[in-house]
Amino acid sequence: MKVDICSLMIKTDKEINVPASKIRGYIGNQFKDKSILHNHYGNERFLYSYPLVQYKIINGQPLILGVGEGAKVLKDISSDLYEFKLDKNYLIEEKIMHEKEFDINTSNEEFHYKFITPWLALNTQNFKKYKKMDDWKERKLFLNKILIGNILSMAKGLGIIVNRRIYVKTHLEPVSVNYKSVKMLGFTGEFKVRFKIPDYFGFGKGVSQGFGSVKQIIDEE
Repeated sequence: MKVDICSLMIKTDKEINVPASKIRGYIGNQFKDKSILHNHYGNERFLYSYPLVQYKIINGQPLILGVGEGAKVLKDISSDLYEFKLDKNYLIEEKIMHEKEFDINTSNEEFHYKFITPWLALNTQNFKKYKKMDDWKERKLFLNKILIGNILSMAKGLGIIVNRRIYVKTHLEPVSVNYKSVKMLGFTGEFKVRFKIPDYFGFGKGVSQGFGSVKQIIDEE
């Protein structure tokens, strides 16, 4: 299934050293009428689905990803962004927008990806199961199963029908992460899967706030 993807890379006058959630909060407050930007509605109601607008900070600079309807909204608001008022004021010096249609689905070809931001794979229940596992192979298979589930959940959230089983090969390392001021276990590393995933798509917890973002690695023959 082809999906419209829009990535907005932003260059600010100084490096941003706050979480991507701060970018999300600022833009959500600036455009309160566009609920897709902050993923919640009135009366404390939230939309729980695959986030169609995702905020990331890559190498100290913001990147905002719009997917499907989120791509259209991102294009609509981009010209109205001049600064970010976060822990300090950041002036926007340059905006680079890339738009394309991407066919997100299974493939006969194996693709190689890297987590460019930590993947928060474990919810509270899964974390307890993970900690009880002594064997690294058991932990690896457990994480592989969760990653497959994340990919399938993304596909379902975008209305994509996956008509075959998928398998992943992973090489992951644990890392300590602060998520909503709580220390959590995340993972960095790489994986291979026969599934076409756009660059900067996120998986796991905290997707809209920049966690679990992947980028394709082009393997040399």
